[in-house]
Amino acid sequence: MSFPNKPGGKALDVLKTLPRISLANLRPEPGAKKKEKRRGRGQHGGNRSGRGHKGERQRGNRPRLGFEGGQTPFYLAIPKYGYNEGHSRRPQYHPLSLKRLQYLIDLGRLDTTQPIDLTQLVNARGVTIQPQKRDFGVQLVDEGADIFAAKINIEVQRASEGAIAAIERNGGVITTSFYDPISLAILNKPVPFFLRGQPIPKRMLPGQDMVPYYTDAENRGYLADMEKIQQARLTLAQKYGYVLPDISKDELYHMLSMRKDVRQIFFGLAPGWVVNMAEKKILKPTDEKLLKYYSS
Repeated sequence: MSFPNKPGGKALDVLKTLPRISLANLRPEPGAKKKEKRRGRGQHGGNRSGRGHKGERQRGNRPRLGFEGGQTPFYLAIPKYGYNEGHSRRPQYHPLSLKRLQYLIDLGRLDTTQPIDLTQLVNARGVTIQPQKRDFGVQLVDEGADIFAAKINIEVQRASEGAIAAIERNGGVITTSFYDPISLAILNKPVPFFLRGQPIPKRMLPGQDMVPYYTDAENRGYLADMEKIQQARLTLAQKYGYVLPDISKDELYHMLSMRKDVRQIFFGLAPGWVVNMAEKKILKPTDEKLLKYYSS
């Protein structure tokens, strides 16, 4: 009966025959060392030393950091940040003139028998809103106030005094409302939002710097008192010299009196509702907690 050799026996036998490791027989691995490149020896092995031809780069006379060759450097050409502080957070409002608004109405792109908000203005190709570029809505300006003759119920984000007077002179109603960027993006393109099947969120309230504008009755803010708005309507009519029409006796009184809730985004659609585009249905919440959350 034969017994196998000890494991590792051959390796030990080879080590016994090898010479001892010393500084005299240490060698690097083949290919581990490369021959050093000769530089700066003219025709005998490199005449530019890897620095290229002439100039400050070859001579080692590079300029200081920030030098731009003699022209006014960036840090001197650009003013200090405090001069334009907050410019990246400054809201922008696209101007919409009454002349352009009358043009859209004459073409039939806007229906004057229904309230007009940002969705109708965008669908009529009257304005282009980009919330990702700090656009906060539309500002109605009084260019073309002398030719404006439509009776409308319109909601914008800002409006000049002349534009307000031109609309109310014809028996119309104007309201200035604030929309946060998320609500503005939904109002700008509602169909892609409805296709996602998400509930309509609540509109956020304006920031502290915008509250004075939207609570002022002279601006027809949506947070202002209705009695003060009526008084401001009479004052503006006396200032511009026209008789304020009584909209309560108008046949379109129901449309003219329509007004969104402070948390509402769409006319006729409350927060928390889900619009099912595929089945053409509107789903309303029934849970008490959801109703309490979405209530104004």
